[in-house]
Amino acid sequence: MTSPTIELIYQHGSVRHYKPDPVPDSMIEEIIAAGQRASTSSNLQTYSVVMTTDRDKTKVIQEITGGQKHITQAPVFLLWCADFSRLQRVCSHQSYSINVGHIENFLVGTVDAAIASQNAGLAAESLGLGFCYIGAIRNDPRQVISLFKLPELVYPMFGMTLGWPVKAPLIRPRLPLKAVLHKETYQ
Repeated sequence: MTSPTIELIYQHGSVRHYKPDPVPDSMIEEIIAAGQRASTSSNLQTYSVVMTTDRDKTKVIQEITGGQKHITQAPVFLLWCADFSRLQRVCSHQSYSINVGHIENFLVGTVDAAIASQNAGLAAESLGLGFCYIGAIRNDPRQVISLFKLPELVYPMFGMTLGWPVKAPLIRPRLPLKAVLHKETYQ
């Protein structure tokens, strides 16, 4: 049993070679909007995305991440962040306060950003684009925070390059299903 969505998922591979062609803002907005349709803890939507096409910024990101060339080659770089700043502002406006100092909040923001980004990535692939996650932005989060002017209570989780692939990506093998699917108890 399969579907077009499942077939698309099975074709996923990280893209590290991009054409220089720009990605229209309307397409990026549609991709991020699709990301917003992802599940989110208590509907708090504790994430934000900062998009850049600025080559100076992506050069800095490339340096932070150990010289990954596809970061400056991709026409778009998305910075996925856990965001409690927005929630704090909303609570303050309603005369409430939030306590963000719990590990649960860290996990909620991290998971919300990850789920939304995967929806966005799938949407991008459905439009013919490719993407690659960039976890190495966490090599120097303070510099990333400064570069993107992130406010207090917003922290960078990972980046994502986005653009038109030069060629179909390499599809890497996955563990056998029996290695990850356990029935009733951990096998």
